Amino acid sequence: MSLILPYEKIWDMPLGGTSDEKQAPHWAGNLIWGFLVFVFKICFRYRVDNRESIRGFDKESGVVVVANHTSFLDVAFMYLATRPQQWLRFMGRESLFDNAHGLVGQILSRVGAFPVKRDSADRTAIKRATRMLKNDEIVGILPEGTRRGKGTKTPEIHSGAAFVAKMGKAPLLPMTVRNAENVKRKGERLRFPKITIEYGNPLLVEDFDFLPKEDRLEGCTWYAMRECFALSLRVPREQVDMPALFPGGRDFTAVFEEHPVPEHTTAEVVAGIRAKRAAKAEVSAVPAGERS
Repeated sequence: MSLILPYEKIWDMPLGGTSDEKQAPHWAGNLIWGFLVFVFKICFRYRVDNRESIRGFDKESGVVVVANHTSFLDVAFMYLATRPQQWLRFMGRESLFDNAHGLVGQILSRVGAFPVKRDSADRTAIKRATRMLKNDEIVGILPEGTRRGKGTKTPEIHSGAAFVAKMGKAPLLPMTVRNAENVKRKGERLRFPKITIEYGNPLLVEDFDFLPKEDRLEGCTWYAMRECFALSLRVPREQVDMPALFPGGRDFTAVFEEHPVPEHTTAEVVAGIRAKRAAKAEVSAVPAGERS
């Protein structure tokens, strides 16, 4: 049992999923999970709604989980919501893995996180995420990058989540961590509100193929984020004021009013994946010379 492993080795090892390769050690992640569950259940009395949306993908398909970012605790709750049955491979900013002389980076790596360089096309991170998805793992991404309200930077949506989902041939699954922003408001004391984690329904990247090619990934991620805010605010998606949330950003509201995006359940998406897998196996079973 190795106490310390090189970061790169852990990032490139599977964690859950269906890969036959040697798995990353689970013991540290299990210890951290047990500690967080104990503390967070007492402090925040958290619950998970619509968990079947994520459970249905277990051992069936990779999935990109996306969420709005309002608190420094979002990632911890995203991680807890999938355990113990599944592991979340969170894509976090590179600097997190260099803090505390490597201790924080080692902990993050042990629970399944891996780094991405901000404000650049990080091919290494994209390749890692794609491989994870093809191994039926869960990849977690916060498309806003920085949590809302931190600093003076105008919030914006980065389309990397849809790109990773497309490369990994995986659906996206919107979720939210409701009330986490009230744990520590600027200038106020620490609070312990009741936290609710809620999953929405999956989205398929190909459902956005009606958009011009150059707008598909941006439009898909925009739509996924609107779903996240609808869950967070507990309102219909049409009532989410995206221009107010992302001033200066592209607004697809009118586009999706004119062309509604199909709705799917996890069971329906998984059934489609199984059907494609069966059809592919059937074709492979036919000798090459007999195929039409």
